[in-house]
Amino acid sequence: MTAFDPAATRTGYGAIDIVVNVFTPEAFAEGRIPTDGRFREQVRTKESDRRGVSIEDYLRKMDRAGIERSFLIAVRCGDLRVKGSVEIPYEWVRDICAKYPDRFSGLAGIDPTRGIKGLKELDVAIKEYGFVGGHLYPHWFSEAPDSAIYYPYYARCAELGVPIMMQVGHCLVYQQDRRLPSVGRPITLDKVAIHFPELAIIGIHLGYPWTDEMISCCTKHPNVYMAGDAYAPKHWPPQAVHYANTYGQDKFLFGTDWSVIDPERAMNEMMDLDFRPEPLKKILRNNAIRLFNLPDAPA
Repeated sequence: MTAFDPAATRTGYGAIDIVVNVFTPEAFAEGRIPTDGRFREQVRTKESDRRGVSIEDYLRKMDRAGIERSFLIAVRCGDLRVKGSVEIPYEWVRDICAKYPDRFSGLAGIDPTRGIKGLKELDVAIKEYGFVGGHLYPHWFSEAPDSAIYYPYYARCAELGVPIMMQVGHCLVYQQDRRLPSVGRPITLDKVAIHFPELAIIGIHLGYPWTDEMISCCTKHPNVYMAGDAYAPKHWPPQAVHYANTYGQDKFLFGTDWSVIDPERAMNEMMDLDFRPEPLKKILRNNAIRLFNLPDAPA
């Protein structure tokens, strides 16, 4: 695999995708994919990609899209004692990042039902494996982001000095025989931001359909951010594009939620949104470098 060449991109620099799932044939073979065929059909995953894409082939997608680095989620989707819950082991993501350290960084999935054991695993992921943040799917646990069940994990992320991202907005039907509640209203981040002012909190998935609510939380709290992922950029609500291109340019990050959105499509559509050059670079790269404390952090 050749090194990434930012000069070969339309932007002249490599983008950073902060939300990427391990969607490989190996994950399928072990039953670790939380979505079913109907979901993949609904979000229009390419037919050729619906049973997984190898990491090497995904790197080629990144190269064609102009994405230099992706954050891979060691996802934890629900209590493993409940049918339909799955996880990607931290060690899987650790090994991928070790093989391609210039292209991938890890995110530690949070399962609050694991208690102290989960906190110790989070410590290992950040301190030993080099993961750059936490990741939470509240709807898999049927508890809103401001539920006390998550507070030990918020405190630990703050103590470790890493951000936590979580899905806000409604959730789709990932499995036909297990329907999850949409517990992630963006306003539920309000109390969390007050209780943990040291913690950087990123609401992913645009907070849709409550995007205005997500923007208002970002505007109110200096430690709340949002990401445009899981929805193709051409479908981003106009107010989200305006926010990212103007007064919210320091509070907005880019992601795909692959395999939901193909990175090549996402980057092509980003170029069609008429962002000004400076906000675009912040959204695609600099905000992620700064928030996740990557080595080449901008001043």
